[in-house]
Amino acid sequence: MHTTNHQSEIVGQLVLVDVDPIRQRVKKAIGGFLAGYSGTTLEAYRLDLRQWISWLDTAGLDPFDVERAHIELYARWCESEGKARATIGRRLSTVCGFYRYCSQERLIERDPGAYVRRPKQDYESTTLGLDRNELGAFLVQAGLNGGRDHALACLLALNGLRISEALNADIDNLDVNRGHRTLFIHRKGHKTATIPLSPRTARAIDLYIGERQTGPIFLNHDETKRLDRHASARIVRRLAKRAGIDKQISPHSLRHSFITAALDAGVPLRDVQEAASHADPRTTMRYDRGRGSLDRHATYIVSTFVAGASR
Repeated sequence: MHTTNHQSEIVGQLVLVDVDPIRQRVKKAIGGFLAGYSGTTLEAYRLDLRQWISWLDTAGLDPFDVERAHIELYARWCESEGKARATIGRRLSTVCGFYRYCSQERLIERDPGAYVRRPKQDYESTTLGLDRNELGAFLVQAGLNGGRDHALACLLALNGLRISEALNADIDNLDVNRGHRTLFIHRKGHKTATIPLSPRTARAIDLYIGERQTGPIFLNHDETKRLDRHASARIVRRLAKRAGIDKQISPHSLRHSFITAALDAGVPLRDVQEAASHADPRTTMRYDRGRGSLDRHATYIVSTFVAGASR
């Protein structure tokens, strides 16, 4: 896009140069699209659109003159940059969602993203999780550390929360419901849920918050503001290292570990799906397939079956 003025404005953290009429239309469209989202979804969509606009600028393209081929060329460019299929799929989903919004609002005549092909996703989850022994060692180390580390580790590993759900939880959200110690959390997609806490998790949280009656459950090192994602990732990596776990572990790895541990323990798939807040059971099945596809492979059954017939 060509600009006539270097004055800039920020729209949902997207820097757009004013006062070019095209820029004004783009600014309005992006603002309207992002207004429907919040939290980590909003942050992800901001980043995706910022990268899309930057690519269009480099190519000298007007966002409102884009065709399907341009979006697919952008996907090929992402591939050349070494981006994972899941990342490319998410970026395309954001871009296509933006143009769907523009079409619905009659800002453009035709939706260029309507038939854009998305990369095929891996059916099995590729996240590195912890097995039963590793998870136990991790929680032992967290218990030795105590305080915030132990409380966070329990909530992620024993309740399978997304890191955003844990970090956004407040002390005011803790309660007792029909004999269960519970926590009210905000899920993805503007959903909410009240979840039970295991005795170990409840005890760890109580010991950590002490006399505090309100505010975030998890605070940063000097207790001046809410703990952020980067600090929580460092906590998880540090605990894993001290537990002797030689894997690149993240907070999501603990959620993955919770799901696979629940499946290994015999929890019905539907109950695991609900605990993990997966809208689609196929998402939960990815974890089940990833942990058991080798153990339950048909080759073992066929080998036993044929061997029995040849005796």
